[in-house]
Amino acid sequence: MKQTTKQLVRISLSAAIFSLCIFSSTTLSAQQGNLINAKKMADEGIKSMSLTFPQKPEDISPLLIGETIPSATLKGANGESFDLNKEVAAKPTILIFYRGGWCPFCSKQLSGLQNAIPELEKQGYQLIAISTDKPEGLMQSTTKEKLSYTLLSDSDLNLAKQFGIAFKAPEGYWEMLPKTTGGMNKELLLPVPSIFILDQKGAIRFEYINPDFKQRISTALLTAVAQRIKEEL
Repeated sequence: MKQTTKQLVRISLSAAIFSLCIFSSTTLSAQQGNLINAKKMADEGIKSMSLTFPQKPEDISPLLIGETIPSATLKGANGESFDLNKEVAAKPTILIFYRGGWCPFCSKQLSGLQNAIPELEKQGYQLIAISTDKPEGLMQSTTKEKLSYTLLSDSDLNLAKQFGIAFKAPEGYWEMLPKTTGGMNKELLLPVPSIFILDQKGAIRFEYINPDFKQRISTALLTAVAQRIKEEL
């Protein structure tokens, strides 16, 4: 009888240990499953955020001729606030979006536009150039290229996004962009270099947008187009 009781105790104890092992294993598997699912959801969330913006410059959907530009207040080279729409209402405007003073093709474009200033101002236009650079970077470009026209900072690319010209920067730019934008470019975007000719109502009368950042409109062609449009205003 005593032997039988001991055997029953052993059997019950073994069963309890076995059940505990099964429970622990099931719980661990569930926890691992939850961790895997959480990681998967996080990865999908990051991927979804990335896909919010065009992945290539060819995929952008810019504002079209005839559309009106959005309202915007940006920072100038000295850190001052600049009401873009108020300035555009003052006179016809040639609005330039460029990548930054760190881009040699952009610097060449800025210098060429400076040479065209006398003719464009004679036609009645003002030039405003917007980039991802923080205000300090704008000041460096102004000094280096000896520019007399206005440079503005769209370092968070909020305006570029509204114009529909922002896209996800290639990975080679990811380390640099937070530095040149003062940490404002959290989504690591770049604008496709663009030129818009605006009337005083802020309506787009002409645009030149090229996905190839190495290609820019010549100043001769720009001044010719600007003259033709001015005659229609």
